[in-house]
Amino acid sequence: MKDIILTTDLPELKLSGRGKVRDIYDLGESLLIVTSDRISAFDVIMNEGIPGKGEVLTRISAHWFQLLENIVPHHLITTNPAEFPAPCDKYREVLDGRSMLVKKARPLPVECIVRGYLAGSGWKEYRETGSVCGIPLPPGLTESDRLQESIFTPSTKAELGGHDENISFDKMVELCGKELAEKVRQVSLDLYTTAREIANTRGIIIADTKFEFGLVDGKLILIDECLTPDSSRFWPKAGYCPGSSQPSFDKQFLRDYLETLDWDKKAPAPPLPDQVVKATARNYLEALERLM
Repeated sequence: MKDIILTTDLPELKLSGRGKVRDIYDLGESLLIVTSDRISAFDVIMNEGIPGKGEVLTRISAHWFQLLENIVPHHLITTNPAEFPAPCDKYREVLDGRSMLVKKARPLPVECIVRGYLAGSGWKEYRETGSVCGIPLPPGLTESDRLQESIFTPSTKAELGGHDENISFDKMVELCGKELAEKVRQVSLDLYTTAREIANTRGIIIADTKFEFGLVDGKLILIDECLTPDSSRFWPKAGYCPGSSQPSFDKQFLRDYLETLDWDKKAPAPPLPDQVVKATARNYLEALERLM
């Protein structure tokens, strides 16, 4: 197992920004996205890294980008450091397995969430209001139920340390324009439906997921990550039983542990026991092995 990488330091490359997980470098004509082993929960970055996480996320994203490119183009150029621009050569050991060379795009100001099952914050809201993000659902549903039709629930994109906020589709229209908003909604639903069917054949239920999009020369493309355990809720198909929370191959295990603590879900993050780190790493690796 390679060393855990929490932060990259590539001094001869221009650092464009750091997200909760990814470090982004501006290479002029393109961007270099390096996926660290950082993990966040409740929008707080943990102090400990998850072994192998950056490589798992990179491989899964690349896998889905290629599988789904008939639905919408994506920003991935290559994951092979040998094909990166020359200034990256001296950092190949760090970049290998955890980095993507991607097209520059103008990101849309929303995150595009598709929910096919009733879980997480959606389940909590449904119990209180009978709806999810303002979308009414049939009465009598239980936790983890499959929805008759998948729903599109956009949110804002918060700055690092902030919290994303669910918004209505009408608000998304205000932010993006009617034609683009409608296209993004349909593409998001198409991506989710196709991916869910593929994952189902590999023993995984994709309960919900988040997509991000950008524009290149006015054309819509899929950016950031794609259908990873960080951006999606993955459940094992075997043993799926609505009526309660499900075991998962994502960071729900970490969230569940944190919920047992007397912690206000604000930085600084509490220390993670070694067994929680190792179990989370196993979940991510199992998702990769099943999908690929």
